[in-house]
Amino acid sequence: MKNLSSLTSILTVGLLVAAAPVRGHHSFAMFDMNKNITWEGKVVEYRWANPHTHIIIEVPPSAKDAATAGTWDVEGGSTNIMTRQGWNRTTFKAGDPIIVVGHPMKDGSKGISLFYVVMPDGKRLYHDIARPKTEE
Repeated sequence: MKNLSSLTSILTVGLLVAAAPVRGHHSFAMFDMNKNITWEGKVVEYRWANPHTHIIIEVPPSAKDAATAGTWDVEGGSTNIMTRQGWNRTTFKAGDPIIVVGHPMKDGSKGISLFYVVMPDGKRLYHDIARPKTEE
């Protein structure tokens, strides 16, 4: 009986250790959370998938801020968080115009941590659960 109890304990600890990476999550330390920058362009691809949604956008060379020109990967929250904020798998499609406000990568690479988007009707659609679903 003691051997069975020991085996059960070992298996339980093993399962917990094996499951730990599933709970892991990357840090947003790679983004400059003190900067809010605006990118204006068109959606190239909208990926509605976990662990994070992604919007690939193309900002033209003629952009107001030339530093924002190019193809950018905008990282949002999980589909669960985004759904609670009013997003869904059809919020955007390729070719849609988009205005993104977010936090750039500290190293200057073309990645963005999404703060919010401005929809064509002027409403803001956030990704942060601490923010309202939309704002005029």
